[in-house]
Amino acid sequence: MAHQRITTRNARFQQWQAQLTNRTKRHRAGEFLIQGVRPISQAVEHGWPIRALLFDASRSPTRWAGGLLRDVSAEKIAMAPELLAELGEKDDGAPELVAVAEMPPDDLARIPVRPGFLGVVFDRPTSPGNIGTIIRSADSFGADGLVVTGHAADVYDPKAVRASTGSLFALPVVRVPSHREVADWLTGARERGVPVTVVGTDESGTTDVAGFDLTGPVLLLIGNETTGLSTAWRELCDTLVRIPMTGSASSLNAANAATVVLYETARQRLAGTAALSSR
Repeated sequence: MAHQRITTRNARFQQWQAQLTNRTKRHRAGEFLIQGVRPISQAVEHGWPIRALLFDASRSPTRWAGGLLRDVSAEKIAMAPELLAELGEKDDGAPELVAVAEMPPDDLARIPVRPGFLGVVFDRPTSPGNIGTIIRSADSFGADGLVVTGHAADVYDPKAVRASTGSLFALPVVRVPSHREVADWLTGARERGVPVTVVGTDESGTTDVAGFDLTGPVLLLIGNETTGLSTAWRELCDTLVRIPMTGSASSLNAANAATVVLYETARQRLAGTAALSSR
């Protein structure tokens, strides 16, 4: 079954090990590691190019692992369990599989802008865990895609991939340098007849989120965890909404705030659909 067997810390192992912590090496290679049953299954189900499947050479594969090793077109590499445990970052022994996946292009055309569009921008996030959590929430509440802008944590950091629990592979996620690329993308969508409203989230917003109509094509903006939305992003907004707070906290974690606004958007859209169907 295996094309190769790795039992020592050779050059290929060291390359994959470096990709766990070194974003430069990840992006230079154009690949990243996927850990866990659900994320690997989601990557395969959604057609992501898998370059290699690394498996434990010391045990027979389960039905799940065996099926992937049989059916997925990728290099199969049997690995010593102690080495696989390092790549799987598990404290309780080696995982069954670790996958090596190819990164997709950072092209905004991957995110479809249509009449019912719901997109999310996360500007300059510093936490890969927050990126993964927002990806998961955006997927859960029907978003069409996520754009990560500016000098940001890496979408393909293992912490982000794990926090997304597989949603990274179901939802287009695109990285762009600044607001300018997004502004041009929105201009193109509007010229095609999709009137996207840009909604920023801010504790000093002028309208409570539940009081703003989110049923049309919407792009939600989430600012940096510490500094919030930049001046350039604020100028791009059509409106700023706030989440009503009644406790002593003045604001929510960025990922929590995004989840609240995504939920409210989904709630409004479901309520509108239900109202139309009852007429």
